[in-house]
Amino acid sequence: MLLVAAALITASMHSLGVVESPVAPTTTSVAIVRTAAIVHDPATASRPVMTGGQDTVDTADLRAARGRTFLDDLVAIAPDRLAHAATEADVVATAMDHPPTAAEVTTWWSGLGSADRARLERDAPVVVGNLDGVPYTVRDHVNRAVLAAGLADPHTAASESAMLGQVRESLHRVADTPPKSLITLDTRGAGRAAIAIGDLDTAADVTVVVPGMFFTVTGQMVDFTATAGDLYAEQATLAPVAAPASGTGVAVVAWMGYRTPDLSNILSLDLAKTGAARLERTVDGIRELRDGQQPRLGIVAHSYGSTTALMALASGHMSADSLTVLGSPGSDVTNASELAVSSGEVFVGGAHWDPIAGSGYFGTDPGVAGFGSTILDLAGGVDPEDAGDLFRRPVGHNDYLKPGTASLHDVALIAVGRGDMVRDGIRQGNGRGEGVVGASPDMYLVRPQDLQPRD
Repeated sequence: MLLVAAALITASMHSLGVVESPVAPTTTSVAIVRTAAIVHDPATASRPVMTGGQDTVDTADLRAARGRTFLDDLVAIAPDRLAHAATEADVVATAMDHPPTAAEVTTWWSGLGSADRARLERDAPVVVGNLDGVPYTVRDHVNRAVLAAGLADPHTAASESAMLGQVRESLHRVADTPPKSLITLDTRGAGRAAIAIGDLDTAADVTVVVPGMFFTVTGQMVDFTATAGDLYAEQATLAPVAAPASGTGVAVVAWMGYRTPDLSNILSLDLAKTGAARLERTVDGIRELRDGQQPRLGIVAHSYGSTTALMALASGHMSADSLTVLGSPGSDVTNASELAVSSGEVFVGGAHWDPIAGSGYFGTDPGVAGFGSTILDLAGGVDPEDAGDLFRRPVGHNDYLKPGTASLHDVALIAVGRGDMVRDGIRQGNGRGEGVVGASPDMYLVRPQDLQPRD
């Protein structure tokens, strides 16, 4: 039944231009930054550090290296070989798929001299820009250079140019809006990208938004980033009632950091497992760079992304102050006690006429009685804190984070540490209520108005 629901949702979205194609781009190339892409003074270049008793290391050594050795070899490789070596498939795969820990990266980067850092930013931007533990200002700088070089290169494949064009448009910033940072850019295959809205280094509240099925960088990065911006704006308006935390302001990450499923693999959990590991590394990087000034960190996950987030938080490798899942098809987690989330801070939302929420396709529905979660009351109505503020009821599978919905307001309250206000406003106890439609064949018809693209 999940396949039927997914097909109908995709067809409705495609007809409205929300999904460009359920098929992932086939490009496998990695954008290469030309030497002139980043301004650099050759006079600042320094001699590579000694590694293993040698002045330099071989490219083959770098391809085979892992952990801290990989990082040291990046610095020790001959300067005239670095630019080429850092774009080899095996080296890029290590940096993006099997990287050193954020702690190793942070220690390594902080120990480098300014000349070595400048050389790495210039000649190995694809690697440096995707290592969790490298400062976000550096990652944004080099990833934007990779982006610009890829768009300017006449040899860039059309599918990759389309992907990069979406990222460039997503980064567009108008006056009086928060800054954006490109903290992940991977052009291999279907592509991956993550854009932070706000300052990850200083924000009191950091929220990572994880998307579900059919989301691709090429098809939805602009809209997904705008959705993260809507959540940022809603959280910012709640600053007067936010609970105390280390830092100031908020930051929201539009994290398309894993390949989401399409119709060819929607029934598999393999992508969720890979995505969970990537999400763990992303959160580890945020925490490592904040060190003693930890932000209040929340995960907001939609659809298949909720399965991914539940896996990550049950792995023992990642923790969060809150978890909000929306339209969840479930996971193998059977109780909130299995999750590394602060007590009482697991929330579940299911919109009216959402055929995925409460289905339990991938295991236990986190909204069932006994799971230990708080079920959001998404019927809409008046905000008890402001009688003049009326929220509408979200409808369908893709309506949860749209402006003006009760769900967006609740998600923002949870993110700023005011889950108590959400719980106090709920009229029902634990377990699914009338707000979620039970799964039955006739409920898989998704109305076009439920899937309206962004205005």
